[in-house]
Amino acid sequence: MTTYNNLIDGKWVPSASGQLFENRNPADDRELVGLFQKSTRADVQCAIDAAQRAYTSWRLVPAPRRAEILLRASQLIAERKESLARDMTREMGKILDETRGDVQEAIDMTAFMAGEGRRQYGQTAPSELRDKFAMSVRQPLGVSSVITPWNFPMAIPSWKIAPALVCGNTVVFKPATLTPLSAVNFVKILEEAGLPPGVVNLVTGGGDEVGDALTAASEVKVVSFTGSTGVGRTVSEKTAPSFKKTHLEMGGKNVIMIMDDANLDLAVDGCVWGGFGTSGQRCTAASRVVVHEKVYRTFLDRFVSRVKRLRVGNGLESEVEMGPVVSRAQLETVARYVDIGRREGAKLVCGGNVLSSGSYAHGYFHEPTIFADVAPTMRVAQEEIFGPVVSVISCRSFEEAVAIGNGVEYGLSASIYTQDVNRAFAAMRDLYTGIFYVNAPTIGAEVHLPFGGTKNTGNGHREAGTAALDVFSEWKSIYVDFSGKLQRAQIDTE
Repeated sequence: MTTYNNLIDGKWVPSASGQLFENRNPADDRELVGLFQKSTRADVQCAIDAAQRAYTSWRLVPAPRRAEILLRASQLIAERKESLARDMTREMGKILDETRGDVQEAIDMTAFMAGEGRRQYGQTAPSELRDKFAMSVRQPLGVSSVITPWNFPMAIPSWKIAPALVCGNTVVFKPATLTPLSAVNFVKILEEAGLPPGVVNLVTGGGDEVGDALTAASEVKVVSFTGSTGVGRTVSEKTAPSFKKTHLEMGGKNVIMIMDDANLDLAVDGCVWGGFGTSGQRCTAASRVVVHEKVYRTFLDRFVSRVKRLRVGNGLESEVEMGPVVSRAQLETVARYVDIGRREGAKLVCGGNVLSSGSYAHGYFHEPTIFADVAPTMRVAQEEIFGPVVSVISCRSFEEAVAIGNGVEYGLSASIYTQDVNRAFAAMRDLYTGIFYVNAPTIGAEVHLPFGGTKNTGNGHREAGTAALDVFSEWKSIYVDFSGKLQRAQIDTE
């Protein structure tokens, strides 16, 4: 069995703890994917020290040269797309079509950020004084802590690491303990593409040991975290005393609104993909569907019929449409919420069971599940389940649908199905989310636009697009006075 090490200062080294943890296939937990380092705070400090040393020279590498390394990395990822996708399916379960998409997103993001090596534009502005030049430039921050989740184990690291690097920062990267292999694969490609030692360091291990050290260290200047709202709140508390720049991308309880004029077949397609893609384990998953009462029963019948036909199984099998959830703990969480929904009085119309016999016996499988006649205040309609469970809610009007859509603590993604352009634009305006779709589900963001949410989904920063540069750089305003005399801004105005 392969044992994978940490990457610190350009060397693949074991943890000081001498301990390892297992990475197992959630579709068949008899398969051991690999053994990974159970790291300590001492390992983290070594990685931070290496990143700090590397920063002194990396920040001076011209941004177009930094970008050339990213471009080479994107090409290498593209060449190995299929093997990377298969590794990802083995360690986190989602079907091959989806893991190929995850890898493609890493290709796209890394290539996009390579382009930003020549486009980190500042501003020039006329000065209010004679013989004075005014401009602004971006400057890097220093050592970046990157902490990522398991559901997009190559895409999300690329969203953070690529912009951090092109801006001139160095990185200490802690991937989720459930998906460390995809992280190792990504970092190895960056290394092969020509990244100097210490510029990216990888430390695997648990949040209590590795994650806490990465958020608290004084040498770290920016922390970028994607995960649950509860853990994100802890990260925010730990970074606050040192005034670190902190980027948090957290939970979602996203809504698809289906109006009485919607194309129902298209809406069913969107709700199946939005609700059960990645087994519902996306922060953008469409876990709530609000349907106008005039089409509620027709939509529900079609939706249930489609979902009952979904093929569940090992994501490496071509005919499978939904894989397992990522772990036994996640399976137990899903089962607990299904029980909560039943006890709250929601009507279980599809699924609801753990799959544990036959080919499912050694994996973490749950039936795709639909609750109907759900009240907006029920826990299954308010709390993030992160599994294949969708709540269907009836509404009487567009205005009520919007109120239900906004009536949760999160604000990541929302969608409307309608043929009325006026209604669509009103929904775009009135849903308080960071992402919005018309006649499409709540998933499907592209790398060149900002990604992130409002309320308890995030703290205002955005990933992807040029917005990501703002997380990993600071603005510096520069004034050059060539008058040869003292000029006082706001005073010497004549």
